[in-house]
Amino acid sequence: MFGFGRLATYDYFAHVERALVRRFADAGKQLEAHVVDVSPTASIRRRAVRLAELVATTADDGEGTIHLLGHSTGGLDARLVASPSARLPTSKENLAWVSRLRSITTMSTPHYGTPLASFFATVSGQRMLYAVSALTFIGLSLGAPPLAAASALVVSIGRLDRTLGVELRLLDRTTDALLKALEPATSHEVRGYLDAIRRDQGAMIQLTPEAMDLFQAGIEDRPGVAYQCTCAQAPPPTPGTLARSLSGPWRAISSAIFTTLYGITARYDERYPCAAPETPPDVELMLSRAFGRLPGARANDGVVPVLSQVWGRVAWAGYADHLDVLGHFPGAVTPRSFLASVFGGKSKDAPATPPLEVAVEEATFAGGLRPDPAADARHVDWLRSGAGFDERAFGVLMDALAGGMLASC
Repeated sequence: MFGFGRLATYDYFAHVERALVRRFADAGKQLEAHVVDVSPTASIRRRAVRLAELVATTADDGEGTIHLLGHSTGGLDARLVASPSARLPTSKENLAWVSRLRSITTMSTPHYGTPLASFFATVSGQRMLYAVSALTFIGLSLGAPPLAAASALVVSIGRLDRTLGVELRLLDRTTDALLKALEPATSHEVRGYLDAIRRDQGAMIQLTPEAMDLFQAGIEDRPGVAYQCTCAQAPPPTPGTLARSLSGPWRAISSAIFTTLYGITARYDERYPCAAPETPPDVELMLSRAFGRLPGARANDGVVPVLSQVWGRVAWAGYADHLDVLGHFPGAVTPRSFLASVFGGKSKDAPATPPLEVAVEEATFAGGLRPDPAADARHVDWLRSGAGFDERAFGVLMDALAGGMLASC
């Protein structure tokens, strides 16, 4: 939803890309990775066309197997472009590579929709989507934005009873204050990214549970392609977790935003439950091992319900939020953190309930701080969920995904 490919000095998928390239190399295989930069909230059909065209331009030698990995909405782009029943507005040449496709990996993908999309499709939700998107880039690239501007932005999206005109002007002013923390060229790039969100929010309508019900009816898996997924769950926010977030102002803002997103995503409609009609026994076993019990309909990663993330083989399941699985988690590896993930069996350290978040040192940033060119080499948290995800869990996750891809070759 509020992700991106590469903006200015920050590469959103750098951690996953490096981890998979390294694991393929360890297996004696060369992996050539390409990040598809698509309009962040455009319709799935438009995004799938962009995906098809980019793969066509990078796979024109006619050799080698192809693997697609999509996070969040990106997983639906991959499924659509591979579906034999899809009718995409692009030339046959741009789809010639599909015969070489061997695997599709979906990470935290809303296969059955998410209630959060229904909210983002409203006027109030559009403002919040815009604000959270701005904070995501600035929070990841700077570590934390100027707190005064970030606080004002959170206030502006919290006053949902004001008139649209007043709210948009306030949102523009506080976003501008955030962008002033960046270099002029960077500010221009981020403004273009945010403008793209304003211009085209087709995916927000398509990701609603009602619309995804139709998507599932019209899309089919491609024979000969292995489908695997990851399923992440964040612990439900509690007064205790909110109290612990008060150890730092930026931490408090981040936790407040995550609590809001989690609460919206936990909404449930029995007519459109954001889950498959039936859960296969092997999936039930995998999820039960990872979380101590089968997640309920309201369990989510802050953006997507857990049961909506299931498609194909569950390669990994564990406690993490929507951005943790991409490597956006606290950089310090803490000895008290626990691994709550399963790959081929239950970890002996995995607790039955999610661990408490271990406090990490808060850094303070003054206005005017510039993005660090090496920011994509370190792990930076953004949505404070208390999931306890760390380097060890990320390594297990990447082992699982690489293993599934290699097995499909």
